Amino acid sequence: MYATQRIISVKESTTEKFEAIKITSSQDAEKFARQFYHDDIELYESFFLILLNRANTTIGWVKVSQGGIAGTVVDPIIVAKYVVDTLSSGVILVHNHPSGRLNPSDADKQITSKIKEGLKLFDSQVLDHIILSKDSYHSMADNGNI
Repeated sequence: MYATQRIISVKESTTEKFEAIKITSSQDAEKFARQFYHDDIELYESFFLILLNRANTTIGWVKVSQGGIAGTVVDPIIVAKYVVDTLSSGVILVHNHPSGRLNPSDADKQITSKIKEGLKLFDSQVLDHIILSKDSYHSMADNGNI
């Protein structure tokens, strides 16, 4: 078995490795994503990508945004950059809600749709958008929002 490499910026020199896994459900994605969050899950919003190959096996992950207690700005161009750089066939969007509320906001739905449409140009799919709280999660795919 090989390890999933965290995608890092050119300026960074260290990496963290996680075991590569096949994502077959929102539960798998949620469990994998919890590795990125620590005590900060209730402090501020962070937005991550789980990058997948055609077999839905994790090939990397990256933090693309960190904001405040009520939101974070996600640039679809940055998302597309990491998808292209890693030749990802699929991506799972992940962010947390420090408030603990799991329902996707209008902004969450809009950015998901925008990223989904943009990645079609690269034959890459948004497979899910997971919203985490300290104790639970919401899958936009499981709830018909993807």
